[in-house]
Amino acid sequence: MKNNKVILGVLSGFAAGAILGILYAPDKGEKTRKKIKRKSQDYADDLKDKYESSIETLSKKYETLKKDSKELIAEGKSKIDSAKKHLENSEN
Repeated sequence: MKNNKVILGVLSGFAAGAILGILYAPDKGEKTRKKIKRKSQDYADDLKDKYESSIETLSKKYETLKKDSKELIAEGKSKIDSAKKHLENSEN
């Protein structure tokens, strides 16, 4: 999650810098508003892409963890069954 916060902070910093640069540029108000709107949309799209990528990565990790845990549980049950059989055979 720290990576997401860092990415969000960096993108926010870039967005703030770009907006301030546009505001102080010597353009007419209408042009400036269009630039701000366009840049804002670009940053929103980038942020959305990063978010979706993070969700996809987390989903893949979750599925891998789920699969691995099922395998570990099955292996543990197998070892318990094996130990039970060994104890039963040693008692006889």
